[in-house]
Amino acid sequence: MDLSKLASTLLSSDSVKGISKSTGVSNKDVKNVLAEALPSLLSGATSQAKDSSTSKSFATALSDHAKSDTSDLKGFLSNVDLKDGSKIITHLLGSDKSNITKSVSKSTGVSSSKTNDVLSAVGPLLMSLMGQQADKDENKSSGVETLIGSLLDNVDVTELLTGALTSSSSKKATKKTTKKTSTKKKAASSDSSSGGILGSLFKLLK
Repeated sequence: MDLSKLASTLLSSDSVKGISKSTGVSNKDVKNVLAEALPSLLSGATSQAKDSSTSKSFATALSDHAKSDTSDLKGFLSNVDLKDGSKIITHLLGSDKSNITKSVSKSTGVSSSKTNDVLSAVGPLLMSLMGQQADKDENKSSGVETLIGSLLDNVDVTELLTGALTSSSSKKATKKTTKKTSTKKKAASSDSSSGGILGSLFKLLK
């Protein structure tokens, strides 16, 4: 699975604007909440896929959500079912949902209720994107469970961070970077508001 593409889509301008419209949360706050929560959401998806008690139902859910048309991200997210999204987030985060929501809220300065709304809005999109990717790649793997279960394996951290958390102009700078360590340092210091976000991603992916 192309994790970099997945993260970039979730944090894209169209996604952020669509979620902002459906939740009433500012674009800036939406992006900060999504980026801060992304490691936990991906970790939750991995856990669901690897747990024998949930892998089959999770694969079925991915297949169902894969049928959604996400070609118009703003349109899809502007009309997203927040109740369905809340259930998805509950499944992904399990008993840690409350603590993670509070942690993201504290880190971003967005209220817990608004943070929950943002996560509920992105839930269906996350499942749809993973499901669509699984449908494309299922013939190249031993099954959806294996594909999603290895979601965080062999991740190119540099590609993920530059693709998801920087603007298109930063891609030029990325090409000039030859060492991952130097890229990490530059990304971590580029914006004080993103320090916690990058720290969370590095902690998850290292």
